[in-house]
Amino acid sequence: MALIKFDLPYAEGMHWLRQVRHLPWPMLLESGRVEASQSQLQTSVDEEISLGARFDIVVAAPVAKIIHRHPDTEVHTQQAQTNQTIIEKSQQDPFQLIQQWLLPHAVERIADIPFAGGALGYFAYDLGRSIETLPTLAAEDMPLPELLVGIYDWAIIVDHHLGISKLVSHARFSDHQALQALHQQLIQPSIEQHEAAFKVTGGIQPNMDQAAYASAFQKVKDYIRAGDCYQINLAQRFAVDVTGDACEAYDHFRQLSRAPFMAYLQVEDGAGKPLAVLSMSPERFLQVIDRKVETRPIKGTRPRHQDASADAQAAEELAHSIKDRAENLMIVDLLRNDIGKVCEVGSVKVDALFKLQRFTNVHHLVSIVRGLLAPTFHALDLLRGCFPGGSITGAPKLRAMEIIEELEPHRRGIYCGSIGYIGFDGSMDTNIAIRTAVIRNGRMTFFAGGGVVADSDCAREYQETFDKASQFFKLAAHFKMTK
Repeated sequence: MALIKFDLPYAEGMHWLRQVRHLPWPMLLESGRVEASQSQLQTSVDEEISLGARFDIVVAAPVAKIIHRHPDTEVHTQQAQTNQTIIEKSQQDPFQLIQQWLLPHAVERIADIPFAGGALGYFAYDLGRSIETLPTLAAEDMPLPELLVGIYDWAIIVDHHLGISKLVSHARFSDHQALQALHQQLIQPSIEQHEAAFKVTGGIQPNMDQAAYASAFQKVKDYIRAGDCYQINLAQRFAVDVTGDACEAYDHFRQLSRAPFMAYLQVEDGAGKPLAVLSMSPERFLQVIDRKVETRPIKGTRPRHQDASADAQAAEELAHSIKDRAENLMIVDLLRNDIGKVCEVGSVKVDALFKLQRFTNVHHLVSIVRGLLAPTFHALDLLRGCFPGGSITGAPKLRAMEIIEELEPHRRGIYCGSIGYIGFDGSMDTNIAIRTAVIRNGRMTFFAGGGVVADSDCAREYQETFDKASQFFKLAAHFKMTK
């Protein structure tokens, strides 16, 4: 069937999210569009590394909910006749289960439509346990599904380049009449949400003080000296008590800090508990368009400064830092190997290396690696083969993950996993879930970390975690002050 399209008034994805928030599992992927008045957020000394922010994607009311907790996966579907939820359990590989929902409904890609139905959701860092054998050492005080994905039959696409919004669907699970009714609902005035105002009710608590971080840092250095690894991404977690509407927190967060791969997910955790995910990620994990593969690893960070001269000096220092460039190169090599598993031989190239990219609170070094997906593989094979991303584990990856499990006090959950979509058309775009907060059971948690290598300085690395988390501290302070 040809793509069904309904025109909508041009508005940001946040507007359309509000229009569908009353439906189950609403999700928003935002491209972090930068206004001219915010030119300080523009990235790039190089056009190749620019944000290219174009599309927002809004979905809701999935036809199936796929929820994985190792080793079991549940698939929740709604029976049309009785409106009862059918839950099927499986121990099949969760990536294969998603693929089984996508492949029978495969369609041709439509230009300028990034997503018109398919799988959308999160893949937590701890999904790595379903791919590799890892020790169980870190505490799991906020148990979350390791994979939570909806199969969506329609999407609202906002194209900021063309200044248009559309409701689109390949109608794999719904008919034209149902989509027409949805379109009529969308163009009605906003449905009011009677949610309690978001409030921060306590102080922010880290899971490592400076002494505990220094101890873990030294153990990483010992492992590097012993030849166990070359680099470890060491992170600490922050937690704060909150109440009220998580969407209000996201809306404020997006005013504070634009990023190219933002997301808001409002779901239940499979045990009936509300779960919200707020992501302001600067980093693309994996993209596939017409078999063309791209990954954009980030390694190398300096804080931004209000003073223009100090800010330029920090950027210049980062751009020429031998240590940060070496750290970035390690991850580029790791990712070249990872995507090479499923790409055509000889197609994997490094198209940009150590490019400076500026964000609201930090400067980063970003590289671009590209390849061509072999015809025998699907985008989900690529995702599984590269998961979790090397930029947030270390090298070699498996040993790095074992060391992270030993040294970090708590499981990472969604942090350093991935959020994004895989369409019926085989296209995929996913972020690395950094600068990402989870709100569940009255607590908001967020992590910040950085790569530790042989010549890393402990005080500097510790401070970097606070630089990266600075926008969350501002977010918490705002809602504490307006309590």
